[in-house]
Amino acid sequence: MVELHMTSTTGANAVVEEATVETLKSDLRGELLHRGDAGYDDARKVWNGMIDRKPGLIIRCTGAADVMTAVRFARTNNLLVSVHGGGHNIAGNAVCEGGVMIDLSGMKGIRVESTSRTVRAEPGLTWGEFDRETQAFGLATPGGQISTTGIAGVTLGGGWGWLSRKYGLTIDNLLSVDIITADGQLRTANATENTELFWGVRGGGGNFGVVTSFEYQLHPIGPMMAGMVVYPIEQAKAVLHFYREFANTAPEEFVYDAVLITMPDGTPVIGTVVCYSGPIEEGERVLRPLKEFGSPLQEQIGRMAYIEFQSIIDDFYPAGLHSYWKSSFLTEVSDEVIETIVAYCADRPSPMCHGLIEQQLGGAVSRVEREATAFNHRDVVYSFMSLAVWTDPTESEKCIRWARQFWEAMQPFTTGSVYVNYLGQEAHEGAERVKAAYGPQKYERLVALKNKYDPTNLFRMNQNIKPTV
Repeated sequence: MVELHMTSTTGANAVVEEATVETLKSDLRGELLHRGDAGYDDARKVWNGMIDRKPGLIIRCTGAADVMTAVRFARTNNLLVSVHGGGHNIAGNAVCEGGVMIDLSGMKGIRVESTSRTVRAEPGLTWGEFDRETQAFGLATPGGQISTTGIAGVTLGGGWGWLSRKYGLTIDNLLSVDIITADGQLRTANATENTELFWGVRGGGGNFGVVTSFEYQLHPIGPMMAGMVVYPIEQAKAVLHFYREFANTAPEEFVYDAVLITMPDGTPVIGTVVCYSGPIEEGERVLRPLKEFGSPLQEQIGRMAYIEFQSIIDDFYPAGLHSYWKSSFLTEVSDEVIETIVAYCADRPSPMCHGLIEQQLGGAVSRVEREATAFNHRDVVYSFMSLAVWTDPTESEKCIRWARQFWEAMQPFTTGSVYVNYLGQEAHEGAERVKAAYGPQKYERLVALKNKYDPTNLFRMNQNIKPTV
């Protein structure tokens, strides 16, 4: 190799000399992968099978020093950068075309301090790996709803899950981060150090640097009453009307999702996933009406370990499928919402396409001061998603069209905003959707942070907050 042709931050061709690459390799403790190297294709794969990008170099970091080296190399050579944590983001921003992929997936260090109920964790961990360690001490923090998602992406976008109505968002339990900014320097951000940066990383995504360590507050979490109830699709309207009434009066220990989906055997159904994080006996009382409602095909609510429940929907979201999402926050689950969801899910282009309503907010989430973090949705309760999922690439156009049309039909019933972690690629979403995720005031504050910590927009493979300097 005499020279390497890569992609610059402007999208132009950039030539990197062999000696420069060799120097980079010698400065790393981790592995440096080129196209054609063993392990390269596996390293560039992410959860969404639609994503097929080929970085010019993949830097498989082992620690903060490798990340600092990678950031400085990319900045010095004006190269496009992406950052791979868990690789579960729908937009596939973990992988860039022709640039430098900073791969954190091997950084899985974790240390639980049971006395203080805190944990320090590295960004390559998935929630399943994280929960396994914290549950050894009977502890947990609100995290993703699928165990294979990475802790880094979920956290930086705000983070909600089965414990959020009781204990807040993931960022509400984030105590500190170590972050390497675009100048290659490692900074600590928390309530007393670099406080404005700490405000920004709690919801602002990966716009300000690469987080190499997260510190979280933990909470005692033992076995819980949780599970699924699955009904024939013909009962969808009745189930959603029941869902609305029950969710409106549910205690904050309770979380309730509804999904119109197809079972692995091809049966179209409406399923509800429920969790009660309080005492088992009280959970049995609270969840009894769900166990008794309607004529379910399956009812699997019972005493369950938190780790077991955290992976309960994993099989519905395996890696490698083609996926395209559109999402918004709902003002309420109105009759019109129910009619629209049922109508679109009765005419899906692929059996794996589905519609989802999540009740993950409210409760403790709404009690946090709205200006405390960059996350901007403290006053909503429900999130809606139209999810196109398919296997045959020839079905892409019709599946994506269905998801968009479904989403557009739902817009009269939404707040006009969106959870930043559910945004897709900017080419499909548009820059205005990122602004809508934060609102005008918070977006301007985030721009000011971007101007300070990443004025050249080195970290642009994300839901991008563009600098103005």
